[in-house]
Amino acid sequence: MTDLHAQMGKYGHNEVKFFRDDETGLRGIIGIHDTTLGPAAGGTRRYAFDSEEEALEDVLRLSRAMTYKYAISGINMGGGKGVIWVDDDDHDSEDLYRSYGRIVDSFEGRFVTGGDVGTDAKEMRWIGMETDYIIGLPEQFDHPEGFHGGGMGVLRAMEACCDMVYDGSRDLGDLHVSVQGAGDMGASLIKYLTDRGAQVTLADVDDEQVDFMEDEYGVGSVAPDEIYDVDCDVFAPCALGMVLNDDTIPRLTCDIVCGAANNQLDDVERHDEMLREAGILYAPDYLANSGRTIDDTDLLRKGGYKHDRARAMIDDIYDRMETIGQRAEREDRPTQAIADEIAEERIEAMRASRAKVYERRRPEW
Repeated sequence: MTDLHAQMGKYGHNEVKFFRDDETGLRGIIGIHDTTLGPAAGGTRRYAFDSEEEALEDVLRLSRAMTYKYAISGINMGGGKGVIWVDDDDHDSEDLYRSYGRIVDSFEGRFVTGGDVGTDAKEMRWIGMETDYIIGLPEQFDHPEGFHGGGMGVLRAMEACCDMVYDGSRDLGDLHVSVQGAGDMGASLIKYLTDRGAQVTLADVDDEQVDFMEDEYGVGSVAPDEIYDVDCDVFAPCALGMVLNDDTIPRLTCDIVCGAANNQLDDVERHDEMLREAGILYAPDYLANSGRTIDDTDLLRKGGYKHDRARAMIDDIYDRMETIGQRAEREDRPTQAIADEIAEERIEAMRASRAKVYERRRPEW
């Protein structure tokens, strides 16, 4: 039996809600990590978890990562995450998602959600039939043709890493990048990389998608488990998390790890340090993949979505990565630890500011 309070304490969560609807087969969890900076927001993942414990761990880790992602990006939102635990990939119906939409709506704006693994535009529109607290639908934005905030954000982080590692002597067109995963984020990154002339080697469990990417962009490919052994400049994890661990890190022959996947480090402290000791510059995942989050949440700012404003914040990922990398080198510490400190400093500054306001307003008895 899951010790929920212990798990919440481990990651510092404010609230976790379990829910089920037997009529539609809905069961899942929503986690709210921290709302110091603003209401919680995060995607909803539909996945066939092996157990309740696995589903809960996914919610807790991902919602915490969202808090840090918003904090380091300068966005006034807190971290949240939802999962819909299904039996298999065929468990995908309108009544299931509308039931979930009513759960989201019950938070009355304290939780705002968007797409993730297993939930795309179709599913989000079903959720949106029951709640207004959704972001990320294509019709909500005015994007230039071919623009993808998530892929562009990873690209900007990768450019910063490249400039630091190679002292500005190489650009992305000179690099060989191995990409793990060709879903929405991975495919967009591959497009941006090949547009700039980079050599790309891809691995994905979906053979049809691999064939398409080979034909469309001229990339090479290897079997999924062989991607860690590719002799490359950059390894870009763009699939599921916890792929950087005791077994895989020693197999890497790259100079940089920079990708779109969430929670790439299996054990954050241990594997952050392992990458540093291996001489690999690691782009903290919640910074590298923050482009789509920045783009999506711009919708919630005053006046609605403005592409130029969102794009400027995505471009700033370059500067944030450079700051983290330079500080890590100066202090001889791993990059994830530095990024966490920067995010926590912003959260604590806001918490202290609010405490002062409360003190000024508190009546004297």
